Amino acid sequence: MLNRLAEPFALKSLSLKNRIVMAPMCQYSVDAKDGTPNEWHYIHYVTRAVGGTGLIIMEMTDVEPDGRITERCLGLWSDEQIPAYRRIISEVHRQGAKIGIQIAHAGRKAEEAVDPVAPSAIAFSDAYRTPRALTTDEVKAIVVKFRESARRAVEAGVDTIELHAAHGYLIHQFQSPVTNRREDEYGQDRALFGVEVIQAVKSVMPADMPLIVRVSAAEFSEGGYTVEQGIEIFRRYQEVGADIFHVSSGGEAPVTGANRPAIYAGYQVPLARAVKDALKVPVIAVGLLDEPKLANTTIAHGNADLVAVARGMLRDPYWALHAIQAVAAKGSSEAEAFLPRQYQRGY
Repeated sequence: MLNRLAEPFALKSLSLKNRIVMAPMCQYSVDAKDGTPNEWHYIHYVTRAVGGTGLIIMEMTDVEPDGRITERCLGLWSDEQIPAYRRIISEVHRQGAKIGIQIAHAGRKAEEAVDPVAPSAIAFSDAYRTPRALTTDEVKAIVVKFRESARRAVEAGVDTIELHAAHGYLIHQFQSPVTNRREDEYGQDRALFGVEVIQAVKSVMPADMPLIVRVSAAEFSEGGYTVEQGIEIFRRYQEVGADIFHVSSGGEAPVTGANRPAIYAGYQVPLARAVKDALKVPVIAVGLLDEPKLANTTIAHGNADLVAVARGMLRDPYWALHAIQAVAAKGSSEAEAFLPRQYQRGY
């Protein structure tokens, strides 16, 4: 089988040396509750660049302090935070990888917010506080905050931006019938908030920089949208500037009983394929793809253009190098192309 993991990928200005993506994973490691990355984040991301990853997507980074899951999550709501991000991004580039950042707002899943907000006053579960429903003017103000965070990310030097419209966070909350029961324009058109965020973010991105949108392609709670219904929302996002979809699922509500999906290696790949086929757009598949041959097969069969690995990269910073080596034909030197010169004698 061809080593598709090792193949380059290019879209607009984004040129990747291989098809392997480090999925965004919260580190809950900010000091002093200020939202600014520190030495942990620097080592965490740069190490994965040394380890051969084609594209690193920095963890969920929020547009305002009360938009974070916890007070130890990253934020990008101030120009003063830019230098810390720029330092990480510059060193990742020096190590041969490309890097993006996931911009988000936790909405009703902001666990430590003084004033959690959401499209509607519906709590995520009994363990969460009931959020306050945003006014129409407040919704529009948050769109501006997304734009400003994206502007800062561009100033810091990112290669791409990912918007988090999955897993029950704010953009997803607006697009879901489970969480959006508004009567204003944002309730009548559940895609509108996401559309406006994309338009705002694209307005401050270079024209040739691709925008990634992470989506939950299907919901698992009673009354949630199906993959077919989700695709129609994502089509709206594509029309206003989404270039790549990072396809996940669920997160809108606690899942129990008959709605619980079967969880197995690659269980979300059919969703990625469905989005890819319907929208004719590059997609990133994610979800228990840390077995190298499965990840390679996902690309080889045309189910996705890129594969994102999360927990596998927590266990092994050099997952990308080891995966390319595992898939390579016996005696092949494919992995050597991604090895730092200093480490080559170890292989």
